[in-house]
Amino acid sequence: MNRSFRLSTALDVDDLLLECVPYAVRLANEKYKFDPPLTIHEVDRWGRTGTRSDVIFEFMDNPDFISSQPPIKGAQEFVKKLSQMTEIFISTAVWPEYMSQRYQRILEVFPEIPRDHILIGSRKDKIDVDILFDDGLHNILNSTAPYPILMRRPWNQEATGIMAVNNYDEFLKFVEIIANNYSAKRETLSNDSNGIVVLVGPSGSGKNDIARELLSQTDVFEKLISYSTNPNCVNDPDGWYEYISEEDFRKKADGGEFCESTTYAHHFYGCTKDDVQKILNSGKSVLTVMDICGAMALKTLFHNVITIYVKRDRKGQITAILEKDCSTEDKTNRLLSIQVETRNAQVCDYIVKFENANQAVKEIREKLNI
Repeated sequence: MNRSFRLSTALDVDDLLLECVPYAVRLANEKYKFDPPLTIHEVDRWGRTGTRSDVIFEFMDNPDFISSQPPIKGAQEFVKKLSQMTEIFISTAVWPEYMSQRYQRILEVFPEIPRDHILIGSRKDKIDVDILFDDGLHNILNSTAPYPILMRRPWNQEATGIMAVNNYDEFLKFVEIIANNYSAKRETLSNDSNGIVVLVGPSGSGKNDIARELLSQTDVFEKLISYSTNPNCVNDPDGWYEYISEEDFRKKADGGEFCESTTYAHHFYGCTKDDVQKILNSGKSVLTVMDICGAMALKTLFHNVITIYVKRDRKGQITAILEKDCSTEDKTNRLLSIQVETRNAQVCDYIVKFENANQAVKEIREKLNI
């Protein structure tokens, strides 16, 4: 069944289309000559942090700042591409006295957006659209849109398990999948072609148990190693994770080594392009366990990426989380993310129900023809 209407998308402005924090950081460094220079990574929470980074608000609270915010690299081309896929609305919050400057700046930088599609106000939960794209975690969590998608930024890294992307290309891939989510066509691993299979689901859903069983029952897959800043990964018995320091993780990320990177329960995770390509070049298919953010990144970069959402009853999930060897805070974060992550099933290629690993593997093998 195909949609008989066009998707609608509401886009945030600050740090989604126009530079806000990076622009303010540059102005602050120019004025105060910070040594070492202030960076956007110091703005690691929403609002004032009680640190030197609070100086950025001095620049933001100025009409000239609002009138001169530069577009983020690639933003104008992104809006043009998205306008061909969905109906676009702007949803932006500024102080009432700055509404005129914000309105004019949007028209200057993004002329293809209709004037009556520019909505100024902070109640983004009242906007009736299919997709909300925003860097404000509070807006994503409160949204009534069927598909609220977070743009990853340093100040929302605590977000766990929700639909999130790292760049415009990943978001466009999300939109493509949403637009076709009623299609009956699904990828498989048949016809002697290898690919990438990603198991997605909340903590405690049984993803890792299924992955272990898939590896033991078939010779189709090779597991993809994920680099992580989680100290619990130091002695990972299954060999899925390799621990690295946060400094080393940032070096790899800044160097463009990762094909995807994400956060889960305050820890960073990422897989490298080289590791994926090595497995594919060997003739094997890649098997990995990721959140939906990582899965969408892989779909953006590689062909024949199959996402499988693992569904488990709530009691089973909670029991599995409580039995994990991790901190109370980690368990709390995982428990809180359960309900939010159920939305991710909507954008996965397949859904399997976990009762036990053998049953789930049998179902997956039937779906993928392996």
